[in-house]
Amino acid sequence: MKPYMQYLVVLLDDTSVAYCHANNPLTRQNLMPLETLRKAIIFGMKQNLMIQFVYPKYELPVEYNKVIESIDHIKIGREVLVFDTIPAVAYANNLVLRLTIDEFITKHNDIPVLLQQARRINICLTDIENFRDEQIAEYKKALTTLSSVLLSLYKQGKSPQLNILTDRLQLTQMHNCEAGIGNITIAPNGKFYLCPAFYYDEQMGISNRMNYRTKDASRSVGDIENGLKIPNKQLLELGHAPLCRICDAYHCNRCIWLNQKLTWDNNTPSRQQCIISHLERNAARDLQLQLKEAGYQVTNEIKEITYLDPFEGKEEH
Repeated sequence: MKPYMQYLVVLLDDTSVAYCHANNPLTRQNLMPLETLRKAIIFGMKQNLMIQFVYPKYELPVEYNKVIESIDHIKIGREVLVFDTIPAVAYANNLVLRLTIDEFITKHNDIPVLLQQARRINICLTDIENFRDEQIAEYKKALTTLSSVLLSLYKQGKSPQLNILTDRLQLTQMHNCEAGIGNITIAPNGKFYLCPAFYYDEQMGISNRMNYRTKDASRSVGDIENGLKIPNKQLLELGHAPLCRICDAYHCNRCIWLNQKLTWDNNTPSRQQCIISHLERNAARDLQLQLKEAGYQVTNEIKEITYLDPFEGKEEH
């Protein structure tokens, strides 16, 4: 089935919270003009898109809140809380924990208490490019620890979700980020971007790696006045990713921004991203087997594989 656009991500300010792999390096407040906000909402309504507003840390002016509350929406940074560390208390039902790989490995034992409080936790690694083979065993151990916690909570009748372990249990096909396909971002300047990360790069003057022969940092794919103009949009689709389309690490974000950053190609994932996703996929399989042994009905059985890196056939140890 062909993917279709479902979400409009609205960056309300240059300092809106980062909620995925990419950090937001912008520090100067630059609130989206109110008229641009209104036009973005109208665009989303006409396209029948669910609107996700990404908030800065400061409180918005009253007139902005009135416009936002006039439609159905999701508040990232308000309803979905984003942390750059592991908080002591969940504070909300839905959390995003943005952690470096080292932080996740060394502090994962602080996560179980949150799993008892929150309905869903998304772990988002912010430095995937730094992942090393020496960390494979440590990452696997952390996943095993959290898997045991989840199993215990399930036996108590609770059902928390932890993206890196539980998403794969439910999925029967790829459920990636789909930037530019399933969602599009509008920035405070009124321009569209595949995702917030491309806007950050543009604002920081980082050259567009897909046009590496020039120093052009432009990443926009249209604007609110003239509409979306995504060149060769079909090339963003899963069907044009030879490795990913036959992979069953269905929970993997398949991050287009990371692909461009690390491999200079939209559809070629980095070795680091593949290994991390397969470690998570295999840990999800182990959890699935444990649930089955405990008497739970299991669907979407995850098959055993012996590799972590589909490029090299690197085996798991």
